[in-house]
Amino acid sequence: MAGTTDEARLEERWRDILAVHARAQGEIDRALHPYGVGASDFEVLDLLASAAPARDERCRVQNLVGRVHLSQSALSRLIARLERHGLVERSTCPTDRRGVYVQLTARGRDLHAETLPVQRAALARALGD
Repeated sequence: MAGTTDEARLEERWRDILAVHARAQGEIDRALHPYGVGASDFEVLDLLASAAPARDERCRVQNLVGRVHLSQSALSRLIARLERHGLVERSTCPTDRRGVYVQLTARGRDLHAETLPVQRAALARALGD
């Protein structure tokens, strides 16, 4: 009987985590919508801004895969969309043709700076801070 109760508590905790995530994701999506980006778009811009803080620094797409909660193919599509909107640039690694770099453009850096307080405020609302 104890095993079933422990399993039920574990499952309840898991569902609570998923509910918090969904609430936060929705709040961030709504807040960022006027800027033409969503929560996942912002997450990539934010990671690029923090992973390569200096202008002209690049980040390997492979390094983003483990930090963004998207499949590699979904991340590639997201990066392609950001590139079409002029927010990031992709380039191949000169020493490893399979490697792809991505970096923020000036427009991407400006959008990130503009939306950072909006995203943080939405996150605080969603998490009750």
